[in-house]
Amino acid sequence: MTAEDIKAMGKVAVLMGGRSGEREISLMSGQGVLAALRARGVDAHAFDPAERPMQALLDEGFARCFIALHGRYGEDGTVQGALELLGIPYTGSGVMASSIAIDKAMTKRVWGDEGLPVPQQVLLRAGHINDARLTEAVQALGLPLIVKPSREGSSLGVTKVTDAAQMRAAVEAAAALDVDVMCEQFISGEELTCPVLGAGDGAHALPVIRIAAPDGNYDFQHKYFSDDTKYLIPCGLPPAEEQAVQQLCVQAYRALGCRGWGRVDVMLDAATRRPYLLEINTSPGMTGHSLVPMAARAVGIDYEELCLRLLAGATLDYAREEDAGA
Repeated sequence: MTAEDIKAMGKVAVLMGGRSGEREISLMSGQGVLAALRARGVDAHAFDPAERPMQALLDEGFARCFIALHGRYGEDGTVQGALELLGIPYTGSGVMASSIAIDKAMTKRVWGDEGLPVPQQVLLRAGHINDARLTEAVQALGLPLIVKPSREGSSLGVTKVTDAAQMRAAVEAAAALDVDVMCEQFISGEELTCPVLGAGDGAHALPVIRIAAPDGNYDFQHKYFSDDTKYLIPCGLPPAEEQAVQQLCVQAYRALGCRGWGRVDVMLDAATRRPYLLEINTSPGMTGHSLVPMAARAVGIDYEELCLRLLAGATLDYAREEDAGA
């Protein structure tokens, strides 16, 4: 990308922080992106929507936004909708794809309807949880099982339940973060993640990463602050298995209408070698421990170049429709 191309991008806001439970990680991601863009000559500035009104983006002449927000109010279609109204192009998925992807239950409904493999799940709603419903979930899914809030990221509120007596505490922990609580079949096997870049027919997968966390516990601490978790690239899978996972992740990404970039989390069943889709992140982390930059480096795309490519792809939902003659 030439200096003229970079200058033509205009004034850029790196949206970071926000009001979600992932604010701390978002600030880390945003500062990394900000430094990378500035190193490439982009007129980039930090912007925290929790501290400033979105209207300021328009008032101060920002031409595009790099969304480094995570979780609610940043990855769920809300900030994307605000930017659509302001007419400021942004990185990543649009309003609908973002709002579906943040909701694990809705995501799995779409994937299931598309015939893509997902674990079995039981959805519980806060305020309607009783011993009978907890027992039904255990009977339907077996033990162990996973309990998680439907609309949170970074493994916040996630519990592996190995005994039915743990169910209530696990569900209450998840319900403290979201009104919808997902109980999910536990898949024993290898934990994988696969970043996807691009849009539509041009979407393509980066290398698969195999995650080896201590005792298989890939929680918030092990994701962002521990050096004990191992990330394996090459992932060590037979080439045919890795290609199958990559193909599945691109299908999952396209099924939701994602664009720009994303990261799909997968469990590979140890017994059957069948991959199961867990969730998709439409605004993945960009910290020192983050996985998309790691996979990009494996194919020769350094951190600064990745940030620049994502920024260059900033767009609007309606701008895309108009370009297509809609």
